[in-house]
Parts: sequence; C-alpha cells; structure tokens
Amino acid sequence: MAKEGLVKGEDGLLRCWWHGGLEDYIEYHDTEWGHPTVDDFRLFEKICLEGFQSGLSWLTILRKRENFRKAFKKFDFNKVAKFGEKEVEVLVQNAGIIRHRGKINATINNALRAKEMKKEFGSLAKYFWQYETKAKDRPKKMDYATLSQLATTPASIALSKDLKKRGWKFVGPTTAYAFMQAMGLVNDHLEGCHCRKLVKEKRKNMEKLF
Repeated sequence: MAKEGLVKGEDGLLRCWWHGGLEDYIEYHDTEWGHPTVDDFRLFEKICLEGFQSGLSWLTILRKRENFRKAFKKFDFNKVAKFGEKEVEVLVQNAGIIRHRGKINATINNALRAKEMKKEFGSLAKYFWQYETKAKDRPKKMDYATLSQLATTPASIALSKDLKKRGWKFVGPTTAYAFMQAMGLVNDHLEGCHCRKLVKEKRKNMEKLF
C-alpha cells in the first residue's frame, strides 16, 4: 500500500486501500461505496446490514448480501414489518445470513420504524439526507491518516441519537457513520482515488435525485 493509502489496480486506476485487491470488494468500492443513494429500500437495506456487521467485517456481510436480500424480501420494509415469530425462527436457521436473533428482531423492528418515518417525511431519503455533512464541516484533506481515524462524526452521533429516539435498534454512532459513508452522505474516497471526483459530481446533483 502506498503511504497515502492509494493502491493502483491492474487497470491503472488509483483506489482507496481498503478493498485489499479483492475483485468483489473493488467492484463495491467503484460502483457503490460513497455514491449518493436516495432509494428507500437500499437505504433501509444498508442501515440494517450495517447493524448485522457489528463485530464483523463488511466483506463478510457483502458476500452474504444476496442471501440477506432473499431472506428479507429485498429489504422492502413494508413486507419485513409483517414478519412474526414464524419468520424469525426460519431466519435463525438460515445459514446464508448472520443468525443473530437480536439483529433479526431489530431488522423487523426497524422496518416498522421505517414505515413510520416514510409516513412522517415522505421518504427515508428525505430523512437521512438531512444529515448530509457540509464541506465546511469536513476534514480539509481526506487522506489515509484522516480516514483511518474517522469512526464517528458529530453528524453520525446526531443521526444515531435521533434514530434511537425513534425506536430504531443497532444504530450506534459508528454504524451510522459507516452508513453515511456508504450511501454518499459524505465523500470519504481519498484524495487521488479515481472515484472521488465522480462521487463529488454526483453529490452536486443531489437535488435532482429527490
């Protein structure tokens, strides 16, 4: 890994170091991580999967994501909100996902909270994008030293606090920040990463996405 946290791929492009050269992780880095997202089901999926990740690596979750999507009805919170004990018992026996009863129950709970949120705000996107961090409140330079120490921010702490107040589960400040990074509420691609400029341009056009 270069000192500045950038790695040049076989295609000649510089990327953030954390993909580790793994093909599926590179694909995730290039096409998903940090790209602004306003689709309610994807937002719900991500906040739930970040909760499942707690204590694990994101790569573990990423490689099980299709299993999660099948198990949780493509994270359609309207459908997940109807899950009961019968569905929970099936999920606990599903070796394709993380069989953590507490996190499974939290996902069902969060689906109910998501329905409430959509009713109140019109969409999950309108709620979550309130926490987009403005440029003046971001680090002056996003380099390896900065990103590797950036686990929470005032915005992620505020988001976590409000979600918990609304009854959401497994949404601590670190989970909230990982969610913000992945869904594009912040642009944490390193300076020099080929994705940083693309994500920056997409974020400029956010008002067109709602």
